[in-house]
Amino acid sequence: MLRSVGALPAWPAIGIRLQDAALLGVFLVAYVGLEWASFMHEHNDLPVTPWNPGLGIAFGLMILKGALFAVALFAGVVLAEILVLQTDLAWPIVLGIGLVVSASYAAAADVARRLLRLDVGFAHVRDLGILLAAGVAGAAVSATLLIALLFGTGQLGAGVLGKAAVPLFIGDVIGIAVMTPVVLRLALHWPEIRNKPPLPVVLEIVLYIVITGIALWLILGAHDPFGYKFFYLLFLPVVAAGVRHGIDGACVGLLITQFGLIGLLHWYGYDARQFAEFQVMMLILTMTGLLVGLVVSERQRADQLAGEIEARLKALQAEAARAARMNMVSGMASALAHEINQPMTAARALARSIQEVLRLPGADTSRVDDNLTNMVAQIDHAGSVVRRMREFLRRGQPHVSTLEIGTVLNEAMALARPEADANRAHLHLHVANGLPVIYGDRVQLQQVVLNLLRNAVDAIVEAGRKDGEIHVRVRSVDDGSIEVSVVDNGVGVPADSQIFEPLSTSKVDGLGLGLSICASIVQAHGGRIWLQSSRPGATEFRFSLPVQTRETR
Repeated sequence: MLRSVGALPAWPAIGIRLQDAALLGVFLVAYVGLEWASFMHEHNDLPVTPWNPGLGIAFGLMILKGALFAVALFAGVVLAEILVLQTDLAWPIVLGIGLVVSASYAAAADVARRLLRLDVGFAHVRDLGILLAAGVAGAAVSATLLIALLFGTGQLGAGVLGKAAVPLFIGDVIGIAVMTPVVLRLALHWPEIRNKPPLPVVLEIVLYIVITGIALWLILGAHDPFGYKFFYLLFLPVVAAGVRHGIDGACVGLLITQFGLIGLLHWYGYDARQFAEFQVMMLILTMTGLLVGLVVSERQRADQLAGEIEARLKALQAEAARAARMNMVSGMASALAHEINQPMTAARALARSIQEVLRLPGADTSRVDDNLTNMVAQIDHAGSVVRRMREFLRRGQPHVSTLEIGTVLNEAMALARPEADANRAHLHLHVANGLPVIYGDRVQLQQVVLNLLRNAVDAIVEAGRKDGEIHVRVRSVDDGSIEVSVVDNGVGVPADSQIFEPLSTSKVDGLGLGLSICASIVQAHGGRIWLQSSRPGATEFRFSLPVQTRETR
């Protein structure tokens, strides 16, 4: 999963822990080894390389760990001068070279880290720009100071300043551009890497190595002085890795390409002129690969964030729907209590009657049986009210199934009827014959109908009518959908009301969620909802649902 660790805090004071000491030792060995592997020839006591991987590692560690690895870079440069170049320079000059290199890049890392707020997770293209700008600035300062040091001590003639400075500068920039992102991404993904990458990833890396090896052989194998013209072949595996895996893929692809190229340059003994041409093309390849990988990563991260936001919105929508159901049932509580109390009172009276009959000699068993039958029916009725209310209030994932629309409307009206009766509003259901089944969530569709019925009851109460009438009709329409209408003779709907917008309501104590949730539910089922008539005494809401089967959803 793509993630960003954000900008790091200010560097801590230098302090060596056991873990840092071990990392320091590994770095020094790696730095000297990479200097030896990438060193091609010496130019006026300066190592000339197509790229400087050890410096790239050091720059990344300075960004992550701070000043400790500036000291480590100083030690690495001095050791490389002694062990790899076997320099004849005086000790003050060797130490001066180490100080110039370590101080230049430590300052560049500090600026990127603290002033420019580099995000080491590369959350945006801006972060790559900051890293490369800091690397280029550090390379420019380092190359300039090194040339000045050697020129000032008489080690470098004025005629070869450019020949020494340009390769040194480009090699350092390539080392930072390739290795520093690798170091930062490894630090980010180290817990996952320690758990061993999955086999498909390993096999894919092997495939990139093979493809890169073939491309390098085609470029350099013939030892053709013009073989570099086929360098564009190396863009294919690098760009492919970047497109598939973002910045991580681009880093791995560039790492494979750079090490393979340096190895073959050594193997075939290319001279300084030829490797200088490869330096420039390697820099272009590196910039292109990193930019492609970072753009892909940013797109993947944007898609992931969009998915998370969508999931959160759905969760919030579900919570709002549940809150609306709770609010609705809260308003219906007294009517529901009355609806449950009636059958329970009747059942109690029937039980008392049975007791009295059984106490009499020669009890009338047929009467007892009738009373028991009626009592069971009353209890079942109370139980059905409680069951419907519990299912309506339940929270969880939508349960989509094949539904008879008439049954859905009957159950919704059974829940709404107590409140309607309490407010002298008569409910009427008109279901056309031969309606096809629909496919949807029963509780959600019941919520739509209940919201509309409760709004109709409120409109009738607000109008002060004693002869409230609410008609619910369902029929098939020409476009193959089912259309449900709810008509009431209440107060009507104010003109220009944005009734389907969230938090928009014409009620004094309304939340403005009911019709908005209705619209969301109907749209999620592939239908639509609208206000057919807003006139007082003839207000009509309609919604349509497509006729679907499980296979066509």
